[in-house]
Amino acid sequence: MFTIDETAPVIVRLSTVIDAPLERVWSLHTDIDAWAGWNADVDQARLDGPLLPGTSFHWKTHGLDITSTIREIVPGERLVWGGPANGIEGVHVWTFEQTGDQVTVRTEESWAGAPVEAAAAELGQALYASLTTWLAALKSRAEQTA
Repeated sequence: MFTIDETAPVIVRLSTVIDAPLERVWSLHTDIDAWAGWNADVDQARLDGPLLPGTSFHWKTHGLDITSTIREIVPGERLVWGGPANGIEGVHVWTFEQTGDQVTVRTEESWAGAPVEAAAAELGQALYASLTTWLAALKSRAEQTA
């Protein structure tokens, strides 16, 4: 099981509760090619094959061109990706847990590397803001009537 880098200079953990079926939340989150349609922070995203470990996806966010690789997937429960971007090694773990009519989405992300060590506070704030926006956008889209 992949986890974030607990020794990284930047670690952000956030969660939200979404009033929508797990299938809808999971489907939105794993349809990488459609991220830009509901997440204003994502300019474009493209999955290069099936949603399986080892498959990469390319995406643009906050002016960065990022290539991430799927590291682990447990359908409906867990998605992990990571990779280097501009000297930053990121690991991103998402978990999904249905309770009654709601889904709790948890996200954990670690950033390590020289750029992070040089500006941990600023980059930590940027990651926190980005993940807060991502969760809010996922919640908003998932809770819209189908």
